[in-house]
Amino acid sequence: MTDTGGIAQDVLRSFVERIERLEEEKKNLADDIKDVYSEAKSSGFDVKILRQIVRMRKMEDHERQEQEALIDLYAHALGMSRG
Repeated sequence: MTDTGGIAQDVLRSFVERIERLEEEKKNLADDIKDVYSEAKSSGFDVKILRQIVRMRKMEDHERQEQEALIDLYAHALGMSRG
């Protein structure tokens, strides 16, 4: 291991290379997700709504209920009552 200015070059290089590999994997995953949304769109699904559903499914039930209650409250306050 070579030290330069108190930095272990081999360790630093290892971290950088791991980060680069993970960044590439992240890019590939993002591309795969984009492809799935494109496929869903070509099947007639609304991608904007699908993204919202995916976001909502990540939430805990109480968080989702709180968000829906606030949306209803704000909509009602703006005269956009949803029923």
